[in-house]
Amino acid sequence: MNALETTTAANASYGPEFWGRLWRSAGIQSAGLFIVAYVFYGSQPDVGASPDALAAFYQGDRTRILFAVVIAGFAILNLLWFVAAIRAALVDARQDGWGAAATASSAAVGASVLLLITISAGLAYSIASAADHSLVSGLNNLAWAGLVLSSFPRAMLIMSGSFGLWRAGLISNTLFAIAVAAVVLVLAGGTTWMSGGFWAPDGAYSRLISPIIGLVWLTAVSGLLLTRVPPTRTGW
Repeated sequence: MNALETTTAANASYGPEFWGRLWRSAGIQSAGLFIVAYVFYGSQPDVGASPDALAAFYQGDRTRILFAVVIAGFAILNLLWFVAAIRAALVDARQDGWGAAATASSAAVGASVLLLITISAGLAYSIASAADHSLVSGLNNLAWAGLVLSSFPRAMLIMSGSFGLWRAGLISNTLFAIAVAAVVLVLAGGTTWMSGGFWAPDGAYSRLISPIIGLVWLTAVSGLLLTRVPPTRTGW
């Protein structure tokens, strides 16, 4: 086989269908990587944690946190590629506006998560061991506040993707209603400002329930794109 035949065979194997399927499945990959990153990262100290708790986490678990940050970075990359696949499907269905909204919201989600992992990486890498307790505690609290505020772009991503797919006729009214409920529940995470308990920034709703809703949506929509959207685009 000469060089031209080899190149032609490679192009056939890694053509639009390959890339289209890869990025449509990236939602599942992103959700899986976020879960792995969370397991590696462990339980972040609560708001107002003691100096000993902060030191034990950011210094004692330094290597584990940095591993989690790298995995979360790959999760962000897959999220952005996945939303590119959503936009491609919506453009094909003449729902360009919803596709543009999904792209914008995914960029905001990616930036929010990147900021959160940057704070954690900085604390684990050097800040926690060199700074005083007030700075470490402040940055730890900032990370929790950032998680709460990230509810808004996360809700917009679910809304834009779900509304666009519904308008394109790719999901049923029942699935659309479930998606609307998911938008409302994730938006509710932006109100978790109680001083303690379930509805606090470090409470169960903000820490677990709201993110889980987003991960379930990522997985479900990724599976839907893989099964219901034919790889017709040549742009890949």
